[in-house]
Amino acid sequence: RAVAIGWALVACGMAQAENLGRIGPTYPIAEQSLLDHIMARLREKERSGELAKFEQLARARASESVLNPKPVPGLRLSEVPRTYYFDPSLSLDRNVVDETGAVLFPAGLRKNPLDVVSLSKHLLFFDARDPGQVARARELIEHYQGKVKPILVGGSYLDLMKRWNKPVFYDQDGTLVRKFGIAAVPAIVSQEGQRLRIDEVPVR
Repeated sequence: RAVAIGWALVACGMAQAENLGRIGPTYPIAEQSLLDHIMARLREKERSGELAKFEQLARARASESVLNPKPVPGLRLSEVPRTYYFDPSLSLDRNVVDETGAVLFPAGLRKNPLDVVSLSKHLLFFDARDPGQVARARELIEHYQGKVKPILVGGSYLDLMKRWNKPVFYDQDGTLVRKFGIAAVPAIVSQEGQRLRIDEVPVR
């Protein structure tokens, strides 16, 4: 009975509904798509020449970062000889398991990469912005009969590569010097047994 009364009231209300007409002008919903807006702005910047200037600036910045990478901060010029050693051994902080869950290598296992792979060349770190360091690096390369991998911490490795006609590398973000604890350059890293020997070498 209550349901029947409810439907009767709804029907009555619908029967009494009026057309109130239109209040004010109406417009179709037309929102410009974000992609169209972006493309319109790009075309505008292209016509004004602003886009070409931006592209030129971006290319110049990219070229500068390649030709002259950001120097590694916090390094000083080596003034007194310093020799110390670095143990490259690694310890597992968790078990290494196979697809069945069987433990292949247990947590706490300690391994030295030099047990498997030897350091075939000396690693020489120096700043190519300093002519004295470049000259000293050249002497060290000759001393070790070319068995040296030059690694820059500052300056243009491309320029030096052209001058020396040999590969020159760059320690991006100082990853290696931090790992080895190098505080002054030039510094040369050599394998001595199962350790790495680091020598910070004064220019003169």
